[in-house]
Amino acid sequence: RSGWAGLQRYGGTWSASAVPGWPGLRASLSLVLGLGLCGVPYAGPAQEGPDRDASPELYLRRLQLSAYLPLFRTYASGRAGCRDAWEFGPEVLEHARAAIVGRRRLVPYFVTLAHLARRTGAPYVRPVWWGAPGNRALRDCEDAFLLGDCLLVAPVLDQGHDRRTVQLPRGRWYDTATGRAYQGPGQVRVDAPLSRVPVLARAGAVIPVRGDDGRLELEVWAPVRGRTGGGVVVRDGGDGWEEPETERYVVRWQGSRIVVEREGEDGVSAPSHPVRVRGLGEEPVQM
Repeated sequence: RSGWAGLQRYGGTWSASAVPGWPGLRASLSLVLGLGLCGVPYAGPAQEGPDRDASPELYLRRLQLSAYLPLFRTYASGRAGCRDAWEFGPEVLEHARAAIVGRRRLVPYFVTLAHLARRTGAPYVRPVWWGAPGNRALRDCEDAFLLGDCLLVAPVLDQGHDRRTVQLPRGRWYDTATGRAYQGPGQVRVDAPLSRVPVLARAGAVIPVRGDDGRLELEVWAPVRGRTGGGVVVRDGGDGWEEPETERYVVRWQGSRIVVEREGEDGVSAPSHPVRVRGLGEEPVQM
């Protein structure tokens, strides 16, 4: 779609689909990554695209990728055909629902990333070399991305794959589905069933999510012993007229337990939201 430098001030942009089929799925990720690096952080492809004959697998893998991109939308046209999730059968419908529920759960994190993009220019979706541009293996990785500082998303971009290789940056990473820990840098093979795509959380991350009761809660991934972690939370500003408050959290081990504290001008205090710690007791798999 047409645009120019500065268009991000007025709204998001839809990248459309470069080409149909599986090559178009791969290209759509490159488009969003490129737009983010060019100063347009709020972008995403059309979920359905111009493929009238998209297979159930391709439909689902597109939806799963889009659920982790800033702009998440489905669309249909006379050329594409009206393809809704239930038209592909109950299994696809179940997995599509899981992707959408997962997206909704991450809305507080997307809100935080939106404000950080506005303030700093850092895009939501970042190449995996973002923190280590000198790492050649990470620079050559074009099939995964960082969502903010906390999550590494590894979408399935090829037909018939239920496992895939993920290139990890330095540090400990947890598979958010299984809780299994991996130590980077290096490559790891992880499961990628039709029901989900691999998503890994950085050790020490504090991720604002929507809890089961609809309220904001903090999902904390255990830091490496002897090290601290942390994160930033920017609450939804409502009507947007007031600058939202930024909450800063630090995570550390204290004996045999993990302590989460909010940092402020008056020192540290208890978190403002419920906390759920994950990744305890997991020994990392060495690469």
